[in-house]
Amino acid sequence: MILTKEQQAILDGEKGETLAKVMKTLVMYGDAFEAEKLVPITSKYNHLVTSFGLKVMSPVYDLMQQLLDAGVTSGQKFSVDPRPLDKNVPENLLQNLVFNKFMYTKQSFYEDQLEKLGLMDQNAFTCTCYMDEVGNRPQKGDVLSWAESSAVVYANSVLGARCNRNSGIIDIMGSIVGYVPYFGLLTDEGRKATWVVKVQTTKKPEAQLLGSAIGMKVMEDVPYVIGLDRWIGDELNDSACAYLKDFGAATASNGAVGLYHIANLTPEAVELGESLIAEGAREYIIDDAELERVQNNYPVIWKDPNASPKLCFVGCPHLSLEQLKTWTENIEAELKKNGKKQVTVKTVFTAAPAVLAAFEKTEYAARLKATGVITSYICPLMYMNNPLCKKMPVITSSNKLRTYTSARYYTDAQILKTITGGKDQ
Repeated sequence: MILTKEQQAILDGEKGETLAKVMKTLVMYGDAFEAEKLVPITSKYNHLVTSFGLKVMSPVYDLMQQLLDAGVTSGQKFSVDPRPLDKNVPENLLQNLVFNKFMYTKQSFYEDQLEKLGLMDQNAFTCTCYMDEVGNRPQKGDVLSWAESSAVVYANSVLGARCNRNSGIIDIMGSIVGYVPYFGLLTDEGRKATWVVKVQTTKKPEAQLLGSAIGMKVMEDVPYVIGLDRWIGDELNDSACAYLKDFGAATASNGAVGLYHIANLTPEAVELGESLIAEGAREYIIDDAELERVQNNYPVIWKDPNASPKLCFVGCPHLSLEQLKTWTENIEAELKKNGKKQVTVKTVFTAAPAVLAAFEKTEYAARLKATGVITSYICPLMYMNNPLCKKMPVITSSNKLRTYTSARYYTDAQILKTITGGKDQ
């Protein structure tokens, strides 16, 4: 790897042993991917993926303490993934004991470390840091050092920033020295599509289901999606961005997609069109039957596959303000239709603390609360990591949560019908 004089000086220890170790880590990481150089990070803020104080993550806390003891802080302020705990989320006494006495015993300690290292503010805990309310929204062309998969794919695809799917801790390493290895999705060549996906459905495809199908097919490759703009338009408005947020999270978790292009919609596709498609790109056609096949092949790993749902999570990744409002209206209408006043399944909607604060200022907050739905800032995935939760029949409209936990996937329409007393899907 070719280093600049400044980068070599850091590696040689001119700014201290700790920074030299950080630089060596990044150089070794870059060498593994045959990067020829390091390039400067240009975003205003960073984002970290490790947000949870699991007792077993002692190496992370030791590393953070070494940095702090050496007087090293992040070169950028940063946001971080969601907290794992919220007393408002339904749990029984035994679950609470496992959460607080065995699993997340280092949460307060770790959050203190994060604040000293450069946390944006005490509420900067969300996987959707790019929401306007949160304030960590990169600009087109910005070079990032992120690791959170759903945030990386959104930043690359919808915002036109440049970021590889880094691993946890590499995200903070890059932020500390201000550089990341130049390879993959940071390069023009690496951002070319090696798959052409043609959406030929007869109705608007479910975002999480479409993303799942594409992710499982293309894996870590870059897809160029044709025909989706027919259903979500050619403008990156609130509705389209919310759709792409959920779509991208599914491509990233059900596969390993770090970037996608949507014809006539996402920035690079609008600017460069089909010149983004690499020579020899493969084709994948998605119609109604293909989406049905994908959903029907999801495994159901509940202890009793025929059990009635006991808990529902919506918001993985975190919901937007507009999604909270839309869900409120839809739940009210469906409850009225079914002759119910409140949801019949314990339901938790998750969103960024800043988004929830903005939601509380609207008339919708009281209306949603009246339906019995709980709002929370937690990470549903971290909640479901409790071994006791694996025995619970939990439903979700998140393909990411389905992939990583025992939760069962329902479409938004199926979720809506089930939690409002309609027929179980």
